[in-house]
Amino acid sequence: MGFHEVRFPANLSFGSIGGPERRTDIVTLTNGFEERNTPWAHARRRYDAGVGMRSLDDIETLISFFEARRGQLFGFRWKDWSDFKSGKASADVDFRDQVIGVGDGVQRVFPLVKVYRSGEGSYARPIAKPVLGTVRMGVADAERFEAVHFTVDTATGEVTFEDPPGLDEEVTAGFEFDVPVRFDTDRVQTSVASFQAGDMPNVPVVEVRV
Repeated sequence: MGFHEVRFPANLSFGSIGGPERRTDIVTLTNGFEERNTPWAHARRRYDAGVGMRSLDDIETLISFFEARRGQLFGFRWKDWSDFKSGKASADVDFRDQVIGVGDGVQRVFPLVKVYRSGEGSYARPIAKPVLGTVRMGVADAERFEAVHFTVDTATGEVTFEDPPGLDEEVTAGFEFDVPVRFDTDRVQTSVASFQAGDMPNVPVVEVRV
């Protein structure tokens, strides 16, 4: 799948509408009870890139970005302003935000994940597009430093340690991240008159697996 490691202009994605989507198959039995199942292991996020347009210059920027991606052909990075950090939105990134693994003295590569918890339930979301320069790592509650103790592949979300964490040592991480997406349309319709009247173009964007 074609993917461009470029972020949709963050000032235009600010204020956009969107969020996670799940697919659940529900069968109602003859006794009135339900059976529920899902074919999706992970949620898929959808957004509307047209909502953030505030000027005709923004429209021009959108069209340029759309054309450079060839419509739906190439994926790109998207900043979800409601969920782009490993910890709380109001807090700074900390190397203890997420537990991403436990050392065994051999494993050196650890994929980044973000865990969502509520009550007894939890969901581990793979993070494939960390933001360059934001990843902080820790081993056994001691911070490790990029280019000294580890390297980050920002195209896959994998962290590689120079020396493997020791047996039973907890590996933690903090980071900012983007969502890998593509345009969900091959057509953008704009009108200067409509835009000046407050009618924003509809430009759907959907998450992709990378």
